[in-house]
Amino acid sequence: MIDDFFKYQAQTSPYPLALEVALAKGSYIFDTDGNAYLDFVAGVSACTLGHQPKRVNDAIKKQLDTYSHVMVYGEYAQHPATELCKLLAENLPYPLTKTYLVNSGTEAIEGALKLARRVTGRSQLISCHNAYHGNTMGSMSVMGFEERKQIFRPLIPDVDFITFNNEADLEKITTKTAGILLETIQGGAGFIEPQNDFLKKVRQRCDEVGAIMILDEIQPGFGRTGKLFGFQNYDVIPDVVVMGKGMGGGMPVGAFTASEKMMDLLSHDPKLGHITTFGGHPVIAAACLATLQEVTETNLMQEALEKEQLFRSLLVHPLIKEIRGRGLMLAAMTETAEITNEVVLRCHKRGLILFWLLFEGCAVRITPPLTLTNEEIRKGCGIIIEVLNEIANEIKSGN
Repeated sequence: MIDDFFKYQAQTSPYPLALEVALAKGSYIFDTDGNAYLDFVAGVSACTLGHQPKRVNDAIKKQLDTYSHVMVYGEYAQHPATELCKLLAENLPYPLTKTYLVNSGTEAIEGALKLARRVTGRSQLISCHNAYHGNTMGSMSVMGFEERKQIFRPLIPDVDFITFNNEADLEKITTKTAGILLETIQGGAGFIEPQNDFLKKVRQRCDEVGAIMILDEIQPGFGRTGKLFGFQNYDVIPDVVVMGKGMGGGMPVGAFTASEKMMDLLSHDPKLGHITTFGGHPVIAAACLATLQEVTETNLMQEALEKEQLFRSLLVHPLIKEIRGRGLMLAAMTETAEITNEVVLRCHKRGLILFWLLFEGCAVRITPPLTLTNEEIRKGCGIIIEVLNEIANEIKSGN
C-alpha cells in the first residue's frame, strides 16, 4: 500500500508520516502490522468523539438505509440537515439562528466572506498576520503568512492585515471594511488566545463602523475549549460564526451561521448567491447531528477543562516553556523547532501520535478526542516526558 500511496496519491509535504492505517477505534489508530498508536491529534481536531463513535456510526448507517443525496443544497427539506441547523440555533446566542451547510471549513470561509460583502456592499476584508483559514483562493487571500501564498498570487484584492491582540490596529477597521475575519484562538500561529478583551473591542469597533465580525471556529468549535464554541468563553457574539472539523465526528463538513436577515440575502439579487451540490448531504448531516447531540447532552465539555488541567500537571519539563491554549486545544511549546520535531517523530515511533502547527515551529499539537480517558492522558504524557528526558540528556552530553 505504501508504494501505491506515494505513486498515485498527491502529497502535501515532502516527507509524510505515511502510517499504513488498518483500523481506528476509540483513541487508537492501528497500522497494518498490528501496532497501536494513541491518538493525541484526532485527525487535526476533527474526530471530536474519537474513532468510530457508536452514536455517529449508527446515525450514518440509519441514514444510508433511508436516503443519500437527493437534490442540490437548499431545494428539498431533508430531516438530518434541518434538525442539525435547528439544534445549532438552539445552542448559539441570538441572532445566530440560520446556518448554511457546506463541505469543508475553507468553503465555509468563502461563504462567510461573500456574505460580508453582500451585507455591507463594501469590498475590504481584514484578517490577521499568521492567520490560517483554509487553502482555497479566497481563504488563502486572508491567510496571514506570505510564504505559503506568494507562489499563488494574484489572489483576491482589497485584503489587509492586523496583528492579533493589537488594539491599536483596530483603527484599520473603517467604513470601507466589509468584514474582519479572526480565529477565536489563533491556530497555526501557536494556539494564541485573545487577551484584554480583544474580541470585545473588535466587536465594538465593527459596530461603530458597520463592519461584519466573522469568527473562525473551525478548530475551537464543538466543545474543544469547554464551551460549544470558543467565542462563548470571551463574552462576545460575532455576526458570522464559521465551523467545520469537529462538527462531523470525523466526516467532511463545514458551515457558517448568521442572523436570518443576513443569510436571506444570499437567496436573491442575485439568486443562488452561494450554492453547493453536496452541502447538507443527509449522511454527513446525520453524523453532525449525532455529534452535536452527544457533545451537548453529556459532560464532555466540562471534562475537557478538567483534562486540560491534567495535561498541564503532567507536562512539566525543562524543555517545555509553556502550555498554550484552552481545554483540549493545547500546544506544548519547546525551546526550538528542532526539539519539537524530535518530540513528534520519536513519540510516533513509541506509539503516540502528535503533530505540528502550521506556522509556529516550536509547538507540539495536542488536540485529542474529547472522549480521551485520564488513563490515556497519563500514558501519552508519560511517553512525551520520556522522550523529552532522552533529548535533554543528548543535549547535555553534546550529541
